Amino acid sequence: MPGVLSSRESGMEFKPLGSYPETGIDVLIVGTGLAGLTAALECKRKGHNVKLLERNATINTAGDMYFMGLSATRFFKHWPEMAKEYDSIGLHNAWIETFKHNGEQMIRPLRVADRLKAQGLDPDTPPGTFQMRPLVYKMFVHQVESLGIKVEFGKRVVDYWEDEERGKAGVVTESGEKFEGDVVVAADGVGSKSQKIVGGQVRARSSGRAMWRAAFPIENLDKNPEVKEFFHLINGTEPIVRTWLGPSTYALTLTRPDMMIWIMNHDATGSEAESWNNTIEYEEVLKGMDAMPGKTKWAPIFKELVKCTPPKTIINFELLWRNPQPSWTSPGARIIQIGDSAHSFLPASGNGATQAIEDSISLASCLQIGGKEKVAQSVRAHIRFRFIRTACAQKLGFSNAELLQETDWDKVKLDPRKAAPKLPKWVWGHDPEAYAYENYEKCVESMNKGVAFDEDDSFPPNYPPGYKYEPWNIEQIMDDMRNGKPIELGPGNWD
Repeated sequence: MPGVLSSRESGMEFKPLGSYPETGIDVLIVGTGLAGLTAALECKRKGHNVKLLERNATINTAGDMYFMGLSATRFFKHWPEMAKEYDSIGLHNAWIETFKHNGEQMIRPLRVADRLKAQGLDPDTPPGTFQMRPLVYKMFVHQVESLGIKVEFGKRVVDYWEDEERGKAGVVTESGEKFEGDVVVAADGVGSKSQKIVGGQVRARSSGRAMWRAAFPIENLDKNPEVKEFFHLINGTEPIVRTWLGPSTYALTLTRPDMMIWIMNHDATGSEAESWNNTIEYEEVLKGMDAMPGKTKWAPIFKELVKCTPPKTIINFELLWRNPQPSWTSPGARIIQIGDSAHSFLPASGNGATQAIEDSISLASCLQIGGKEKVAQSVRAHIRFRFIRTACAQKLGFSNAELLQETDWDKVKLDPRKAAPKLPKWVWGHDPEAYAYENYEKCVESMNKGVAFDEDDSFPPNYPPGYKYEPWNIEQIMDDMRNGKPIELGPGNWD
């Protein structure tokens, strides 16, 4: 659009809250996960009118941890209070150590900065950090509340609708209430009722795998002095991540001054569910660990850690796979899916939260550039910016999971980088806000010419350099894994 300058072209940072003129665009957001909360903040910053709907009585801030990529957290620079709080809750001076599942140390404790150097990465610009989900969510909630963004609780959405003639869309709740906006953002996760209007439900496939996950106060380790000593902080105060890699399994522990977290990937047992409320007790975990394949068994110290876990704390989360879906929007482009409702990631992929936040930043920016008269155009441009990138990130997540589950220890002894998931620059080096402003006009021009999304070379890719999009599906990946074949990522530089 005329007058739109990139940050590089203008020599300026993008504007802070209150600096963008009001667009008059009414944005209705369904769901208060990271995607929904980020969309609310960024739409507010870009001058849109925002309303949030949440099915529950409160925003859920429970959970353990996840990876927050730099491409997502860059936007904190526009929110000084959040940037300060994020810095305060971050894992500063963190260490990392790697074991075989039987307890044999394979890579000694190193500061994360030194481990990044060993992987050829810049320690001053890390690809991202592990963060505590409860602390991150509370940070987002604080910011939403401080801005006075209206959140209506107890609004379970059961249907989405669109009126192309009026240029409106909306939702219907379980109680029969109706809400509408110029654009409706479906940020309500997998199983979103928006699937029907954007092109049908994406069927979930069982991966045959699940994750045991637990987070609890560090004082629980007092039950077992041996466990407390083994899973100690470094230098008494500095947090440490310990990775445990075994045949067809892997685990991760995080020791913080206040919390102990452990996560383990395992074969499905029958008690798993795709729910963060599905808890089991530690006896089931110990039984499952003993049944895992391989001649050597899990280290006794890890089993003792499991025993220290308080009741009703261990979540058995089912890992379901879904094919990429190119359709994220309704026919009139007034309803748009973001986050897990558009592209679900395995919790072990380390990319779900990152891509959800990127979605929100991109969408808010595109809507601001296009203005109220071009909402549908902006939504479609946003999808063109996002689909191939997220499809590549999904596939990379499968590949990284395979690497962790099937570690080649002979190669790791020669090169510790072989035990590390891929953290390519095309993922963490991306800036979704700058990308939208720099490429919006080119994208719209190619759309108007009828250029297909996978043939559009009018702007630089934000996915692996040299990659040409090829449709893929979970069935082929599962067949390859069953036949012992590595996951084929496709052409281009994925590293």
